[in-house]
Amino acid sequence: MNSAPKLAAFAFRLDSQSGVPVYRQLIDQVQAAIATSALHAGDQLPTVRQVAVDLTINPNTVIRAYREMEIRGILDTQQGSGTFIAERNVEYSKDERARKLGQLVEEFVSRAGSAGFSVEELQNALRKLAQEGSSKRR
Repeated sequence: MNSAPKLAAFAFRLDSQSGVPVYRQLIDQVQAAIATSALHAGDQLPTVRQVAVDLTINPNTVIRAYREMEIRGILDTQQGSGTFIAERNVEYSKDERARKLGQLVEEFVSRAGSAGFSVEELQNALRKLAQEGSSKRR
C-alpha cells in the first residue's frame, strides 16, 4: 500500500471578468472543492510555481492565497514536501453551526443578488455543484 500523499486532481480557473481579486478566487475555489468533497484532508495541491505558470500569474499571488489558507487552518505546508489540505477537527454546537450557516447564506445571497442573480438561479447552481462533487467521488 502506498502511503505517499496523492496529488489532487484539482485545477484552478480564473475569471478575469468577475472583479474578484485573483488570490481570493484561489481561496474560494479550494474552499468550494472541500465543501463539495472534490478535495479531502491530505490531498496535495499544486506547487506555487505550477499554479503561477498554469495561470500565468505572479507567484506572490499564489503565495498570498496559500498563506491566508494556512492561517485559516485550511492548508498545511510541509517544507520540501508540498502543500496539503489540512485535517479539520473543528467542532461546533448545533446552534453555532446553524448561526454560522445562516450568516454565510445571507452573505452569499446578498452578494449574488447584487450581481443580478435570483434565489432560483443560486439553488440551481448549488444543485449542479453538489452533483459535480458527488460524481467526482465515484
